[in-house]
Amino acid sequence: MVALVGRRLLLLLPVIFGVSLLTFVLSHVVPGDPARMLAGTHAGEAQVQSVRHSYGLDRPLPAQYWAYISNLAHGNFGTALHTQRGVGEDLRSFLPATLELGLTAMVLAVVIGIPLGTLAAVGRNRLPDHLTRVLALCGVSLPIFWVALVGQLLLYYNLGLFPSGGRLDPTLAPPRGITGFYTIDSLVTGRLDLFVNSLWHLILPALVLSLGPLAIVMRITRSGVLEALAKQYVRTARAKGVRRGNVVVRHALRNALLPTVTVVGLQFGYLLGGAVLVEYIFSWPGVGLYTAQSITASDYPAIMGVTIVVALLYVVLNLLVDIGYALLDPRIRYR
Repeated sequence: MVALVGRRLLLLLPVIFGVSLLTFVLSHVVPGDPARMLAGTHAGEAQVQSVRHSYGLDRPLPAQYWAYISNLAHGNFGTALHTQRGVGEDLRSFLPATLELGLTAMVLAVVIGIPLGTLAAVGRNRLPDHLTRVLALCGVSLPIFWVALVGQLLLYYNLGLFPSGGRLDPTLAPPRGITGFYTIDSLVTGRLDLFVNSLWHLILPALVLSLGPLAIVMRITRSGVLEALAKQYVRTARAKGVRRGNVVVRHALRNALLPTVTVVGLQFGYLLGGAVLVEYIFSWPGVGLYTAQSITASDYPAIMGVTIVVALLYVVLNLLVDIGYALLDPRIRYR
């Protein structure tokens, strides 16, 4: 396991290089002139050229990329053009909000999806199974922006159950920053009112974001449990008189969780992608909203910084999936 972790950490270097090169090329190929956007719509050509020179945008692309990689090696992501702050500083400000939203959505997907998938497998071709199939079909078919808008229309505008967006009410000040997660920080600082309010704002966007992963987790769990229930060791346990609940949970479900762990790791990456639309619709001040603003402004340093951080998260998540495999199944060994 130690060797596995060491190899994966060494792989971070080529991953960062490849992602940064690809993102740099693509961001400079798409139409858009960040210098003109910074100078303003009514700026003259001389002003645009001055802005382009001050940010080094008039240098050859290889020189720009070499300067970026050199700064990145020292932990400097550059300066965001549309915020005039360091990209690293921006990411430290916005990333906790996205992680809080994404982790909450994934917890909802796992907590709801695994029991529903198990229930569907146990009641195969009966009403619970049919209902979960409909839910799974909706989860993978409906566009996430449409679900977000309908959720706002029904649960905010019509019923008033949840707020329209944001992390807190405008009249409340954020809790003292410890982790960047408002729910955790409010509890640590003893602000129960902030915890309730932040949780109230978190539930609706997290539910919307969790719908897609929930459908996948539910279907994979159902397939895994169905396969495990047909195994010989399950039949043996039933023949020995083991209670049905213990057979399903301790024998079938435990062995069916390996593919589910893989799906959870991969779907967390989906959450980071889907968070762009959800954060934009719910005015959630996270990396997704920051990315949308950066793309609109053709902000190359910000776009590249976000892409590299997301790629690093993917690598770490894949490593955690492999570790989870070994914990769930002691027979698995990595060389």
